[in-house]
Amino acid sequence: MKNLVEPIKDKKLVEEVEKYLAKQSLRNQLIWVFGCNTGLRISDILGLNVEDVDGKSFIEIREKKTGKYKRFPLNNKLQSLTKEYLVERAKTYSVTGDNPLFIGKKHHRLDRSQVYRFINDACKALDIAVNVGCHTMRKNFGLHFYKQYNNIALLQKIFQHSAPSITLRYIGITQEEIDESYMNFEL
Repeated sequence: MKNLVEPIKDKKLVEEVEKYLAKQSLRNQLIWVFGCNTGLRISDILGLNVEDVDGKSFIEIREKKTGKYKRFPLNNKLQSLTKEYLVERAKTYSVTGDNPLFIGKKHHRLDRSQVYRFINDACKALDIAVNVGCHTMRKNFGLHFYKQYNNIALLQKIFQHSAPSITLRYIGITQEEIDESYMNFEL
């Protein structure tokens, strides 16, 4: 069985990764914040162009994996960080129209292997003992959304999964955790 990428269950550790990445670059921080606050797949995050986010409070995309239309609001943190990133990036590279939002040193669209590397490096540096990868951001969103709202049906719809059981397994909620919650619940 292959090693599955996991969410980071401790919200404080998710924030520590963000702080670590912020010290590296605003771009890396924004990618992390984007993934953890929207639940988008890395292919959709890296597929964004400047025009998709510049001055926008909502994002509209067609998901690369599923081909499905998705529209959702950007929270205040994402709007603010995106604006700051675009101002900073405008000092060295064009931030107009269909230019890629996230670029590498050679001004080409960033690729997932670069994101995988900086996420893994951050987690290793912070001694986070979880099997991480690009998909960790999406799973972080799912797990912490579920913990905050306890609404698996809504999360299932956001992720466009076909069944709640898929969503629960996806975010790392095991049958043992469900059983334990029943055992510890009395009314």
